[in-house]
Amino acid sequence: MKNFKVAVVQSSPILFNLGETILKVGDLVGEASTQGAKLILFPEAFIPAYPRGLTFGTIVGSRSKEGRELWLKYWENAIEIPSSEIDVLGNYAKKAGAYLAIGVIEREAKGGTLYCTLLYFGPNGDLLGKHRKLKPTASERIIWGEGDGSTLSTFDTEFGTIGGLICWENYMPLARMAMYRKGVDIYLAPTADHRDTWQATMQHIALEGRCFVLACNQFVTKDQYPKDLPGLHELENQPEVMTRGGSVIISPMGEVMAGPLFGKEGVLYADIDMHEIGKSKMDFDVIGHYARHDVFDLTIHDQPETVSVNKHKEC
Repeated sequence: MKNFKVAVVQSSPILFNLGETILKVGDLVGEASTQGAKLILFPEAFIPAYPRGLTFGTIVGSRSKEGRELWLKYWENAIEIPSSEIDVLGNYAKKAGAYLAIGVIEREAKGGTLYCTLLYFGPNGDLLGKHRKLKPTASERIIWGEGDGSTLSTFDTEFGTIGGLICWENYMPLARMAMYRKGVDIYLAPTADHRDTWQATMQHIALEGRCFVLACNQFVTKDQYPKDLPGLHELENQPEVMTRGGSVIISPMGEVMAGPLFGKEGVLYADIDMHEIGKSKMDFDVIGHYARHDVFDLTIHDQPETVSVNKHKEC
């Protein structure tokens, strides 16, 4: 399949509400599928929220009771794998006959650590796999654990290889190179970055990787936060528009195909012609004729992290 339609969903979750957000995802997937989309992307941390503006009661050396209550709310509305919620998301993909990629907050079933995760579902409804964010940025490190190289994932489909990185992972040159090495054709970049400068990064990745780039962000206003949310008073000095979007679709030659969309919810669509990737490789191929493998080398540790204990090790 060389030609198909993609959709990038710029919307807001029902913040801190797992069940209601799952239902909203179903409506949005249905909307995109009626337009013929065969690949549908949602933003970073869409389920249950990207908690912009909140501190979770943390300062260096202490945590507050209110912050722990907020954390509990966030933790309880995260998603586990496997779970009935995963099954529902898979059913949405199956009903749409499309690939679905969506940013979630994943709760580890054993231990309870939270991860910022990108889930991939196939058009048969199966969970194909996931990517856990390698390095949460700044205060994100308080609430999310770090992924490892085992989830630097790409997936072969009938129209090409899909994969991607989350938000500021896209500023990590070696992480991008790992994606290119895995042959990514459709590069997904769910994010929470709504700055104008993000657009230049997305165009750079398209040109560097000679791939289509689908970048996706939320549009969230302050009045969408639950009124009974612990720590809500921290938003008093925040702007009314907390996240203004900036979703965009870019060609392998760095040309903007749809968007960027700012200031409202909406769904971007683009018709993808996979022949454009082949044309773009004529003068630049970051893992091929432009790579200089005799000079540079990249090692990717792509096995799960393990902890070994040697009881007889001498100190």
